[in-house]
Amino acid sequence: MQLTTQDIEAIRLSLQIALTATIVSLPPGFMVAWLLSFRNFRGKVLLEVFINLPLTLPPVVIGYFLLLMLGRNGWPGRLLDAAGIQLVFTWQAAVIAAATIGFPLMVRSIRLGMESINPQIIDAAKSLGSSKPDILFTIVLPLSLRGILAGSSLMFARSLGEFGATIMVAGNIPFVTQTIPLAIYEYASSPGGTGMAMTLCIVSVTISVIVLFLHESLTRRIQREAEG
Repeated sequence: MQLTTQDIEAIRLSLQIALTATIVSLPPGFMVAWLLSFRNFRGKVLLEVFINLPLTLPPVVIGYFLLLMLGRNGWPGRLLDAAGIQLVFTWQAAVIAAATIGFPLMVRSIRLGMESINPQIIDAAKSLGSSKPDILFTIVLPLSLRGILAGSSLMFARSLGEFGATIMVAGNIPFVTQTIPLAIYEYASSPGGTGMAMTLCIVSVTISVIVLFLHESLTRRIQREAEG
């Protein structure tokens, strides 16, 4: 079946939200992974629990909490409202929802990449007088590249499929916040919408396969370069 203008906009918006959420989450995700991998401090366990909490909570619960925070009754929402900024039921709210849900996946992947670094390399750099920023940007960052790519691709794919938190904090507004999952839900809930729902499902699967294929290709290329 042919895609409508609304469907095409839902696809475009899904890609925009997923890409923005991934880019916005990458710097803090890298720093959090670095803290958890190389630093020991009080409250580390609590930080790990907090970071991984979205993996165990239903996305609708995360979305409801975000709605309470970003709405006019929450203190962040009041500050934003005073500044003339409205986030709830906008595509930016969908970005926040996707970033919140996918952040633990990014941190876990980057952390695995960091923990695979040979500690002797870091110890040698320290013995040669390298500062912590030098070690971070000249050793940890390059050697964690596979983890960064893995985390970014996983988060991008997860953001494309985000539904529960998005519908709570951003709603399902065509041409404004309606993404592929929300459009599929709308079609599946309406009589005669099965065909269009299946079409968007195929589009979603195709995009995910492309993302995962690119991820595998880049990972193998980086691995070959590292071995060479």
